[in-house]
Amino acid sequence: MATADARRRLRERPKGATILLTIVGYALVLGTFLLDVPIYPDLTNAQVNLLSHLIAGINTTATIVLTLGWYWIRNGEVEKHRLAMVSGFVLILGFLVVYLLKVGGGGTKEFVGPDPVYYAYLVMLAIHIILSIVSVPVVLYALILGLTHTPAELRRTAHARVGRIAAAAWILSLFLGVVTYVLLNHVFDYEFAAMLVPVLF
Repeated sequence: MATADARRRLRERPKGATILLTIVGYALVLGTFLLDVPIYPDLTNAQVNLLSHLIAGINTTATIVLTLGWYWIRNGEVEKHRLAMVSGFVLILGFLVVYLLKVGGGGTKEFVGPDPVYYAYLVMLAIHIILSIVSVPVVLYALILGLTHTPAELRRTAHARVGRIAAAAWILSLFLGVVTYVLLNHVFDYEFAAMLVPVLF
């Protein structure tokens, strides 16, 4: 009964639920960066590296799943699309847990490489971060609509329009995150630094 009530409330107030969940998500991330909350274990550099690799694996998988979800809805395979998008969201929740643990417990890594590559890296990283921030509410809104409405009902909502924006921003952000991870961890070098700015890998 409680689940049905929660679903009804989400269905009736998707924008309110989106705003609430967005605020909670932003608060978790900003709290990790700005407050010295003693909930994270101290991590060694090796553990930070391991978590960086795990994050890249999660993001690569999420990129593939979301791209498949986009492909399936364009081909009318609604159930496959729904499963892919929900799976992508679950993967991103997993990413968020690992990411907060890594940053809260171990700090960040700074790119070391030639200036032209360094500036290209910074541009890609900036786009990745901005898209990951602005995509949160549109992803949540599209997801809430998709989970609380039937496919026929969704045609009368903004789900398709918002979903296109959400998926495009989400996929591009994840892709750039993986590219910057490869540059930082496998192509060029890095050095460990205390947590100063929100670097995602």
